[in-house]
Amino acid sequence: MPNKTTKKQPLYVILLLILAAEAVFILPFVLQRIFRTTFLESFSINQTELGSCFSIYGIVALFSYLFGGPLADRFKPNILMSVALILTGLGGLYLATFPNLYNLHILYGFWGFTTIFLFWAAMIKATRIWGGRDKQGIAFGFLDGGRGLVAALFGSVGVIIFSLFITKDIELTSVEERRIAFKEVITYTSFAVITVGIIVLFFLKLNIEKTLTSQKPSKLITIENFKIVMKFKAVWLLMIIILCAYYSYKMTNLFSQYAEQVMGYNKIEGAKVGTYLLYMRPVIGVIIGLLADRTKASLWIIVGFFLMAITSLVFALGIISDSTSLLFILSIGTMAIGVYSARVLYFATLEETKIPIAVTGTAVGFISVIGYTPDIFTGLVNGYFLDKYNEVIGHQIVFGIMFGFAVIGFIASCKLYRYSKLNTY
Repeated sequence: MPNKTTKKQPLYVILLLILAAEAVFILPFVLQRIFRTTFLESFSINQTELGSCFSIYGIVALFSYLFGGPLADRFKPNILMSVALILTGLGGLYLATFPNLYNLHILYGFWGFTTIFLFWAAMIKATRIWGGRDKQGIAFGFLDGGRGLVAALFGSVGVIIFSLFITKDIELTSVEERRIAFKEVITYTSFAVITVGIIVLFFLKLNIEKTLTSQKPSKLITIENFKIVMKFKAVWLLMIIILCAYYSYKMTNLFSQYAEQVMGYNKIEGAKVGTYLLYMRPVIGVIIGLLADRTKASLWIIVGFFLMAITSLVFALGIISDSTSLLFILSIGTMAIGVYSARVLYFATLEETKIPIAVTGTAVGFISVIGYTPDIFTGLVNGYFLDKYNEVIGHQIVFGIMFGFAVIGFIASCKLYRYSKLNTY
C-alpha cells in the first residue's frame, strides 16, 4: 500500500531541510571542530573547560529531547525550525563578544534549548515523511550527506575569512590577531544562520504540514504515546546504537587538533583537515542511502561500526605518528566513512522496524534522551585525558575509549538487524 503522507513531496523540501539541519549546529559545534585550538585560545579556556560547555549543552538537551519530541507531533516544522535558527544565530552574535566561561556556559545551555527542544524532532519527522515507506535510506542519506556539504561550505568560507584577516604567516601572528580574525568568522556565521531561519519560515511550505495537521494529538504530552513507543524493542536498541555512534561522531571533533598537535600541521592546515573530511559526508550519505534502500539500513550500520572499531584501535595503539602522514589520512578517512554511515541511517530504521509515523516525534525524543548523552560527557572525558597527559598519550587514551563504544554499537546493530528481519512488511 503506498504511503499517502509522502505523495508528491517536492525536492526543494529536502534541500531546505538539509540547509537548516546543519546551519543550526554550526555555531555550537562545527566552528569548534574546525577551529578548535583557535577557539580555546580566543576564549582563554582549556580542553576541560570547553568540555564543560558541551556538558551544559547536553544536560539542557537531555530534557529538551524528551519534551521537544511531542512538540514536533503537534506543531508545524517550519515555525519550530525557523524560531530555533533565528535564536541560535542571535546567540552567535553574543558569542562574537567573547564572553567569559560562566556566560559561555549559559550560552551553551541556551543553544541546548534552541537546537533541540524547538528543532531536532521536527526536522527528523519532516525528513521521515518526505522519504515515505520506500525511500527512508535516501531521505536520511540526503539529509546527513547534505548536512556534511553545508558544514563543509560553512567551514570553507570560515577558513577563507579567517585567512583574509591574517595578513602574515600564521605562526608569526599573536593570539589577539587570531582572535580578531576568528570574531569575523563567528559574526559571518551568525548572520548566515539567521538568514536561513527567515528562509525556512517563509519557504518551507510543504505537504508535510497537511499530514501533521491531521495528526494533532489532543494533548502536547501523552502517556499513551510514550507507552506505544516503549513497546518496541527497536527503540531500546536504537538508544544504544545512537549513543555509541554519536560518541564516535563527537570524536571527529579531534581530527583538526590531532593534525596540529601530533602530526605537526599548522593551524590553517589543521582546520583544512577537518573541513575536507566534511566533504566526504555528501558522497557517503548518498551512496549509503541508496544501498540501504536496496537492502536494509541496519546492515550498513553494522558495517559502519566495524570500520569505527578498526580505525579507533589503530589510533589507540599509537601506530600513527608525524612520520606516517599517509596512514593518518587513510585512517581518518576510513573512520569518517564508518561514522557517517551509522549517522546517516540510524533514524532510517524507524520505518524498517515499523514504528508508527504518528508518534515519530515522541519516539525520536525518547530515543534521543539516552542516545545523545555523549553531549554531556564526551567533552569532559576527552578534555580530562588531553589536559592530564601529553598530546600523544592523551589521544591514544580517548581513541581507546572510542574503540569500546564502537564494539558495543556493533553488537547492538547486529541485534537490530536480526530484529528488523522478523518485522518486515
